[in-house]
Amino acid sequence: MVDTITIFTDGGSRGNPGPAAGAFVLLDENQKRIFAKAKFLPHATNNIAEYTGLLTGLEKAYELGASAVKIYSDSELMVKQINGEYKVKNEGLRELFEQCFDWLTKFKSWQIKHVFREKNKQADKLVNQALDAKSDVEIGEKPAIDTTSKHLRLGVLISGSGRTLINIQQLIKEKQLNAEVAIVISSRSDTVGVEKTKQAGLPLEIVRKKDYPDVNAFSKKIGDLLIEAKVNLVIQAGWLCLWKIPPELDNKVMNIHPALLPAFGGQGMWGHNVHEAVIEAGCKVSGCTVHFCTNEYDKGPIISQRTCPVKDDDTPDTLAARVFEQECIAYPEAIKLFASGKLFVIGNRVLTK
Repeated sequence: MVDTITIFTDGGSRGNPGPAAGAFVLLDENQKRIFAKAKFLPHATNNIAEYTGLLTGLEKAYELGASAVKIYSDSELMVKQINGEYKVKNEGLRELFEQCFDWLTKFKSWQIKHVFREKNKQADKLVNQALDAKSDVEIGEKPAIDTTSKHLRLGVLISGSGRTLINIQQLIKEKQLNAEVAIVISSRSDTVGVEKTKQAGLPLEIVRKKDYPDVNAFSKKIGDLLIEAKVNLVIQAGWLCLWKIPPELDNKVMNIHPALLPAFGGQGMWGHNVHEAVIEAGCKVSGCTVHFCTNEYDKGPIISQRTCPVKDDDTPDTLAARVFEQECIAYPEAIKLFASGKLFVIGNRVLTK
């Protein structure tokens, strides 16, 4: 999770009013870009476009779990209005102004400053790209190429669609993870994940719980396969079966849960069951948790957590999609920390060196 996000924002209109776009660029604490987007507006003024860039930037920063934001804009008017130096007289602009202020209050701290256009080139470029394309333009997070951590042999456990497995495999192909998938074990034989594994050409074993007399025999088979494959780390990716982890793999088995543990965990709390429970409880924030596994459902030391808002009109599907965005960031980050030797388990806590 990024504690403080820097936002560069811009907006412009060709015609004032006319075709317009508002853009933002998000930077992490090392001033590396983590996300950028321009929203196309078919007919709007410069001021509407400027506020649209700010509003969408604040929404994304909050979604990414930032607790503080530093904002830079080349709109001197908007900066002075947000800082309370000028009043917003235009009725059409006031609604956007109030929405921006509502988002600002969600952060522990915020500041907004004026910069000249030459210091705001990335956001300005995005505005023009959206205007030329007459559509939204989005640039997602691009992790730094991993060249420092040790090479990992991963064992991946799946029970369903296998989308987390494929996401990890894609990062490996892009050299964002210094790893290889040494073995995939599925607890089911007829899932989409099994087909995806075969299509990816990854080594696959089917180990169904019902084919073994008890949990001990089931667990032994899984452990034997993982150890034979010489894995350094086991990744549970939508794995639904409780199994007994052998001593050789203690603190070497990770899981990702689609909620903020210890809440909404335990037997039966998986998939949409989790998101339904979060919405029913009236939570305003959800997210995901990466943790080391023990021999209990959703227990074990927490490695990292990422958050996202729960919206008033959310369904389990829409919330699941927003949480999965965070999972795609959290799991690779946790794997990289493990590979770099930066995770230390003391009691039920994980300390990062």
